[in-house]
Amino acid sequence: MVKGEVRATDITQDSGSAGGLLTLDELTRRVGLSVRTVRFYTTKGLLPPPVRRGRSGYYTPEHVARLELVQELQSHGFTLAAIERYVAGIPADATPEDIALARTMLAPWQSDLPVEMDHDQLESKAGRSLSHEDVATLQALGVLRRRGESYLVAGNQLAIGVRLLDLGFPREVAAAAAAVYQEHGAQMAKELEEVIREKLMPLYSDEETEHFREVMERLKPLSVGGLVTAYEAAVARTARNPRDR
Repeated sequence: MVKGEVRATDITQDSGSAGGLLTLDELTRRVGLSVRTVRFYTTKGLLPPPVRRGRSGYYTPEHVARLELVQELQSHGFTLAAIERYVAGIPADATPEDIALARTMLAPWQSDLPVEMDHDQLESKAGRSLSHEDVATLQALGVLRRRGESYLVAGNQLAIGVRLLDLGFPREVAAAAAAVYQEHGAQMAKELEEVIREKLMPLYSDEETEHFREVMERLKPLSVGGLVTAYEAAVARTARNPRDR
């Protein structure tokens, strides 16, 4: 399966918005982009081609989520080349929920995006040689992702990861922690979506209005900050009261 490709067999057979599919015009209204921009993003690989139904093309929730992620990255001031590198690291089978979580976790203070490096460049940046086990540990820590024969590296986190390697941080702990983040991150995204749908959306006549979009954009950094604060408080409580674990 081609990276980012959306299979027609994965989608309902109904056409139109009622079946979860959008025409190009519906998509552009939904995300606030022009037809020309959507087509440009498709040619750049930021967006998979539409699902073909006969002579017509339709767009799925995955297309919407990917476009919203691109818009989010743009709002952080990243260049098109940087956005291409980031989107290339999103798995082809990522669900709209997976992509939404990645978008939510783009913190306002994030200073850069992953940079593509080969192994020699990675070692040069790390300032030391890196074994296969070292690289696997950095991958489990989320510092880098494989992209063919190269890596997408979070440069602002590499020094932290390398220092953990120097301190003997075990790969199995990093992998276990990553599994916890994934499980609870997905659950958190689901529960927050339910809160927004049940308690916030009814206050607005149409969730697609500019007013509602601005509310959601203003809410996002506060949500991320709240998550970090809650996590730090929980860790502190656990450290103080190990019997409560």
